[in-house]
Amino acid sequence: MENDAPRTVRHETALERDDRNFAELLQELRVTQTGVQILFAFLLTLAFTNRFGSLDEIQRGTYVATLLLAMVAAALFTAPAALHRALFRRGAKRRVVDISGKLASAGLCVLTMAFTGSVLLVVDVVLGRAPGIAAAAGTFAMCLGLWGVFPRWVRHRMSHHAPTPATSPNEPNEPHTDTGSPTDQG
Repeated sequence: MENDAPRTVRHETALERDDRNFAELLQELRVTQTGVQILFAFLLTLAFTNRFGSLDEIQRGTYVATLLLAMVAAALFTAPAALHRALFRRGAKRRVVDISGKLASAGLCVLTMAFTGSVLLVVDVVLGRAPGIAAAAGTFAMCLGLWGVFPRWVRHRMSHHAPTPATSPNEPNEPHTDTGSPTDQG
């Protein structure tokens, strides 16, 4: 488009790009991890409340499934730090970035299910099963839309309306691993 600013090429080596991509991914994970920790802590405390004993079997099943999903999401979001620590100074930064991006994507999928289960449980207890299911469906649709469909739509629009940046001498023309960072330009 005429009003779009042209994309600029970063003058960085492949290693510098990998370092930047990993730093950006870790920043994204810090934001996400806080939400997962709050959700997990909330779920852990529920079993020790007076009202927990009055939950029916479906509500208890939803609780256990949601608690386990929150734990899996937390594990997926912290795995990149463990992977980096295990492969530190082994010349594997590109691999760490690639795998960590996949772990973060999987974490978002699991977190979507954990949010959905949490909303289902709370709304089911407060308003009933039908409103709980409706609220859970809305939660799932919102997460899927904002975390899956919307970013792909933006990427699609960018690829059809923005020129592709030229490759610099320091940046070989090789496949780029997208860590999902909105600021990443390769």
